[in-house]
Amino acid sequence: MIETRSIDYIPDAERHGGLASQFTLWLSANMQITAIVTGALAVVLGGDVFWSLVGLLAGQLIGGGVMALHGAQGPQLGLPQMISSRVQFGVYGAAIPIVAVCLMYIGFSASGSILAGQALAQLLRVDLSWGIVVFAALIIVVTMFGYRVIHWLGRISTAVGIAAFAYMFYRLLAQHDVAALLRIRHFSLNHFLLAMSLSASWQIAFGPYVADYSRYLPRTIHAGSVFAAVGLGSIIGAQVAMTFGVLAAALAGAEFEHHEVAYIVHLGSTGAVAALLFFCIAFGKIMVTSLNSYGSFMSMATLVSGFRGTVRLSRRNRVVYIVAAVGLACGLALAGKDSFLKSFEAFILLLLAVFTPWSAINLVDYYCFTRSRYDVPALTDPNGRYGRWNMRGIVVYLIGVLVQIPFLATGLYTGPCVAALGGADISWILGLTVPSLIYYVAARRSDRRIPAQLIVPEVAVAAAGRVR
Repeated sequence: MIETRSIDYIPDAERHGGLASQFTLWLSANMQITAIVTGALAVVLGGDVFWSLVGLLAGQLIGGGVMALHGAQGPQLGLPQMISSRVQFGVYGAAIPIVAVCLMYIGFSASGSILAGQALAQLLRVDLSWGIVVFAALIIVVTMFGYRVIHWLGRISTAVGIAAFAYMFYRLLAQHDVAALLRIRHFSLNHFLLAMSLSASWQIAFGPYVADYSRYLPRTIHAGSVFAAVGLGSIIGAQVAMTFGVLAAALAGAEFEHHEVAYIVHLGSTGAVAALLFFCIAFGKIMVTSLNSYGSFMSMATLVSGFRGTVRLSRRNRVVYIVAAVGLACGLALAGKDSFLKSFEAFILLLLAVFTPWSAINLVDYYCFTRSRYDVPALTDPNGRYGRWNMRGIVVYLIGVLVQIPFLATGLYTGPCVAALGGADISWILGLTVPSLIYYVAARRSDRRIPAQLIVPEVAVAAAGRVR
């Protein structure tokens, strides 16, 4: 059950798993309290219920499609997502987007740890700080086990999440007239774009590590099937959670806003059911925070390995990376539990603009040009096919970041074009489209040599031969 590989190539002889585990993993990762809070923002910031739900769904479909396209790469390459970025940015150049990815997922883990810590503190009747520390210890254990246990946890979390959301929807609908809210329809383009941006950004944020959780699948599984399993799980899970957030924010108002955990548990009425809801909230956060921590440790290892020229990690180094990633997130959560959490979350959202162009470049290069024809040994060789710095990818990436700045709307910075859009942040649209077009044109005109087929390490070929 303990994973032995980390950022190195997964040989065909070690592939396992199926599409069902991909669906349950991403369904459970999205049916959790942070998604509820994200959906609620669409109403809190001025949208009506009906058009907020439509806007959220539209964003889910676009962002979920982008996210699932990354996930479909996993079985074909057998590599973690970020190490494959060396094809587009160079062995050293890939460090540029990876730094932002590391910061973002550690930040997501920190903010999620506070919500989970609140639930655990109530459940265990301890101080919030102890709740955060206990939660961090659980995350370290799950991340140490790795791939198989995370997928196994996803199946259990799916069952827990379905039961919890079914109960919460029942209680919410039994106490309020939702139909009356849905009949109020005042379309506003600004609020519609805001709702769409909330869900699209939520989905796109999974992009840098989604292939990490599909890379063990057999290569024979069709890429379209992987795309469907990953995308549907993520879209359905997020839309369910965000729909609850929209309804709760619209019906409960101030009772829900900033008191999300307490409001959800209050739906349980009795002590036993309330305790179960505390458990469900904490368990849901264990699922998604394990993904963030695993992705953080993989990204940190990828960052260092690019300069060390190796992709194999010893067990000791694996433990060091995991403890460092989770420990840093835990420290930030403890520091921000009473004060700067809101500003810190704004900083995390700002980082989204830094890696959206990475997503565009990676997808265009993979699906329009390389089509999984990677030279895996060259990914660790700065003198090899991909070089140290790929200036084409780096320049397009920087352009993709810059074009978003006038349209950013976060707690730390608001661009000059945001007011005309009624406060909606559409930077992610430009961050996807502009670098996609520029990179496509630049790559068409380049003379780089793409391998005729996937080139795998010799040790992987030898291992496959022994198994056969």
